[in-house]
Amino acid sequence: MDLGIRGKTAIVCASSRGLGRGCAIALAEAGCDLVVNGRDAAILAKTAQEIRDRFGVKVVEVPGSVSDPEVQKQLLAAAPTPDILVNNNGGPPFRPLKELDRQKMLDGVVNNMITPIELVQAVVGGMAERGFGRIVNITSLSVYVPIPGLDLSSGARAGLTSFLAGVARTVADRNVTINNMLPGKLDTDRLRGPHEPGSVESPEAATERKTRISADVPAKRLGTPEEFGQICAFLCSVHAGYLTGQNIPVDGGLYVSAF
Repeated sequence: MDLGIRGKTAIVCASSRGLGRGCAIALAEAGCDLVVNGRDAAILAKTAQEIRDRFGVKVVEVPGSVSDPEVQKQLLAAAPTPDILVNNNGGPPFRPLKELDRQKMLDGVVNNMITPIELVQAVVGGMAERGFGRIVNITSLSVYVPIPGLDLSSGARAGLTSFLAGVARTVADRNVTINNMLPGKLDTDRLRGPHEPGSVESPEAATERKTRISADVPAKRLGTPEEFGQICAFLCSVHAGYLTGQNIPVDGGLYVSAF
């Protein structure tokens, strides 16, 4: 399917690896020029070059934390009139309630709620004026299914979801959509958990881990960043203009609900 977005420009936050990388690759495959971002400049540069080599699109790298106002300025300077924004950022680590102090809570809310709202504020007006815009926020299935110990991440992302639910309805008539993707158990570094730097997981260990983690997933497997990215690209396409303000679980059926 031709997604109808060839030649458009996309900012994809936290896209050097994992789900953000999957989204960047899918958008490049659809013909979009990209501004990519990541905290590790070396990994970001490698990802950017791989995308250039595979798809021949323009890729600008902006290293650093997307929650840093200076990095946000650089992203917007690299793409002053973006057609697509994919909001993504790492969540706070597992932490019991008693270990959350005021600063940790503020940092979590800044990273997973305020930062994406700031970027939406910066781009949504221009999208509306030009008559096309696609904003996708990568949140988490924990918005629907609370995970003890990830309460700060869940709360901040739920706040983002509610905040943008109203905003989405104010720009829908100008062909600007805002949707959220809720990843469940996908095979990313975050799901693999802590490991020694430089360590390599054996094929047997990887198979055992994936089988164990996906046991309660109806699909009986982990999702991949690549298939996640393809769903993101569709939400950014010309075909998804009548789909806005929605939360899309990408979880292999893990979230059980008839409605």
